[in-house]
Amino acid sequence: MLDGYHILTLTHRDASLDALVNTIAPSQNTASALQDLKAEMGWEELLYLATCNRVTYIFYSPNPVAETIAAQMLSVLRPDLSGFLMQKTAAQMRLIHGSEAVAHLLEVASSMDSLVIGEREIIRQLRQSYDQSRAWSLTGDHLRLLMGFTIETAKDIYTHTGIGRRALSVVALAFGELLKTGLRPEARILMIGAGETNALFAKFLVKAKFNNVTIFNRTFEKAQVLAQANGWRAFSLDELAYYSEGFDALLVCTGSTEAIITPGLYEKLLAGQPSKKVVVDLSIPYNVAGETVAAFPMQYIEIESLKETASENLAYREQERDLAEGLIQQRVRTFRERWHERQVERLLAHIPDEVKAVKDRAIQEIFGKEFAQLDPAAQDLVQRMLGYMEKKCVAIPIKTAKAIDLHGKKRMETQIQQ
Repeated sequence: MLDGYHILTLTHRDASLDALVNTIAPSQNTASALQDLKAEMGWEELLYLATCNRVTYIFYSPNPVAETIAAQMLSVLRPDLSGFLMQKTAAQMRLIHGSEAVAHLLEVASSMDSLVIGEREIIRQLRQSYDQSRAWSLTGDHLRLLMGFTIETAKDIYTHTGIGRRALSVVALAFGELLKTGLRPEARILMIGAGETNALFAKFLVKAKFNNVTIFNRTFEKAQVLAQANGWRAFSLDELAYYSEGFDALLVCTGSTEAIITPGLYEKLLAGQPSKKVVVDLSIPYNVAGETVAAFPMQYIEIESLKETASENLAYREQERDLAEGLIQQRVRTFRERWHERQVERLLAHIPDEVKAVKDRAIQEIFGKEFAQLDPAAQDLVQRMLGYMEKKCVAIPIKTAKAIDLHGKKRMETQIQQ
């Protein structure tokens, strides 16, 4: 059965994000700390996952797991915590067992338990965490099997449901609206600000092969880093008023609390080209003055209208959650069968070596003299015949054991249903 799988976790659903730090493994000597934890707790395997909104310990142990295990785990891993903080944190952590633990991991990988449902970053984080845990000799065959199945399931859910469709982030939505205007890759784009939002927008521009981008930022060095990374140009924000090359699209997002793009500045930036432009303002408060929007022809994309679209898209993804949950329940049943087959394979893993040993002994010892008297062609025929028999003798008991195991499980499930 799947009773050996367990998950101990603290997420954004259980506590404030600030509380997650109390469950994180020490940053110094993390590998040895987790190895000591695994040994102290008596776990056979361990996978450690830490992201911005969850810390999760996935472990395999065939032994019973006490409900007080969270406090015990924290006392081993984080002895630096005060008794009060340790008990408070332990009480917030969730402990999940067996098939429910498997289902929870599938939900996590499918982003159904994420802050933003449908975001695919969690798949990369899971893979990275598994690779790191394996490199630290924490994982084994049980978690290898589960992780492979988990990634496979996440891809299946993204393919057969709409849980990851329709953008939710303001940046993605704004870029989608910009593309709808028909802007060409060679269009002249002015980017005002080089903070996190514009840096993310820049990734969309690069992917769409926009190559004529000029960045202005209060701190020139920051603009230069972003520009050089993509083969663009960079200037200090003080030079914006003197820019005279014109533009096709203006992207604005800075930390300024006052409007930067005034009617006077906008007119200068047009450089005598008063045609309709695309203006994207992702600032809070807006950096494009209302008077500017009213005075000039433009396709104005601002954050408030994007929020409405994001809400509609989120509602769509939530509707797809039900379909995804149904798929996960089916996948848990599939994993149960796959896990049982793997246990049969492990139980019978010695058979190939034993059968091969019997074949080699027959040729070299029991029938060694007779075999040596055969001509090369006859020896080759005997070798091939015995090789064929070897493969069959290995396959038959494994196939039979799997069939017996599967029929046994089905009979048990039928009895339970009755």
